[in-house]
Amino acid sequence: MQSTITDDSLGSTAAINEALAEKIGPQKFRIWFKNSTTLALSDGYLKVSVPNAFIAGWIENHFSKEIKQAVRSVTGMDAKVTFTVNPELSGHQGRTPLDSRSPAKTAPEARHLPRPLPDRARRKPPADGREKFKFSLDTFVVGSSNELAYNAAKVIINEQQSPFNPLFVHGGYGVGKTHLLQGICKAMLDKRPVTNWLYLSAEDFANQFVFALKTKKLETFRRRMRQTDLLVIDDIHFLASKPSTQEEFLHTFNTIDLAGKQVILASDAHPKMIGQLSEKLVNRFVSGMVVKINTPDLQTRCQICRQYISNVKTLTTPVPESVIGYIAENLRTNVRELEGALLKLIAFSALKNERITPSMAKAVLAEHLDRCDPIVHVSDIESSVASYFGITPAMMRSSKKDRTVALARHFSMYLTRKHTKMSSSEIGRVMGNKNHATVLLACRKIEDMVQRNAEVRWLSDAGNRISRAKTVLTQLQESISR
Repeated sequence: MQSTITDDSLGSTAAINEALAEKIGPQKFRIWFKNSTTLALSDGYLKVSVPNAFIAGWIENHFSKEIKQAVRSVTGMDAKVTFTVNPELSGHQGRTPLDSRSPAKTAPEARHLPRPLPDRARRKPPADGREKFKFSLDTFVVGSSNELAYNAAKVIINEQQSPFNPLFVHGGYGVGKTHLLQGICKAMLDKRPVTNWLYLSAEDFANQFVFALKTKKLETFRRRMRQTDLLVIDDIHFLASKPSTQEEFLHTFNTIDLAGKQVILASDAHPKMIGQLSEKLVNRFVSGMVVKINTPDLQTRCQICRQYISNVKTLTTPVPESVIGYIAENLRTNVRELEGALLKLIAFSALKNERITPSMAKAVLAEHLDRCDPIVHVSDIESSVASYFGITPAMMRSSKKDRTVALARHFSMYLTRKHTKMSSSEIGRVMGNKNHATVLLACRKIEDMVQRNAEVRWLSDAGNRISRAKTVLTQLQESISR
């Protein structure tokens, strides 16, 4: 963001810019601030100038809090934020936020390379900043839980024409989906440097689509998204309950697919289990290679720990295999938990200047282990409830409100709230982007039914079924605890 300096110093303004970018992330900062917005700080007021009313409204509704926090973190004072429209900013630096594509200045979350270079220039790799990617396939630990996904990625990298499109990778939090996607991008660039590619999250896709509609730059947006050799989108489940964005992405996918190019997607759930996703889009997703990355097994978790330790440059004492085994045995959910535990243990060892031992690991990680790896996972609850009521998990995540689906959804929300540490908002997002108030209401309904031991009726494949609330709850809890 270029800034107009009045009575504040250049250093303070630069610090505010850095603080804001850190709070909202480099991609959002680049789209909404960097190339089309100016600010001025004076007499306790922060004046934000924007090219049109749409951008002013969007920034005010979505980033006012972060702007105030950035000013406070730098100046130590609260500033009143005001917005003003300056049409002259439409040509600021010759680009709008949507058109900002410079590879040297674009964050790795959404970098767009130039079209293929002339033959005389292809011997010289482009300065694409690929080294800024956090992950690569060289550091991807392969085990039984992710071997199929890894092999599919290698096929895409090594083959000129992929045998499947799209590659759809799904799995829980922290199992390596983003690592695999970034690794594919980096390996593809190493093997074919002139590849025209785009890597971003589904949220970025949706935000840029909305911006293109409001600013009448839809054709620019479409050219950018569709004229690619490789389109990689993370967290595609974010498109749930966004029908217009889903329709736009469907056309984008079809255009790329018909051109013989590659699409790679990642999600927290199987396409059929993403609530409020159009049938057309689900069919396109399952027409390719859908592969799940499961939670890593014990052997893979141990190898992940060893690799993480080998990359810690500040490590002054070795980590015994017994400690690695202890951590891998007790933390079973995802990679982030393993790395967090190791980081805590290594930091404690450095502060105390003591060797890492099994007894130290047990003492230091006691609280950490208690907070991780719940006994029951939401996927277990969904599967058990759906099977019990004779429906699919996807139906529970949908907007259907018939008696059987609604009843199963309510029991699933109640059991998830009871057996996991997820908040109502988190449960709502998992259950098809429902409001947290919907979750609270569902829990109260089930509590009331159980307290009264009310009669429960639903329709199954075998016909109408009748049972008592306490019996249903008991049978479901027994099922998910197996």
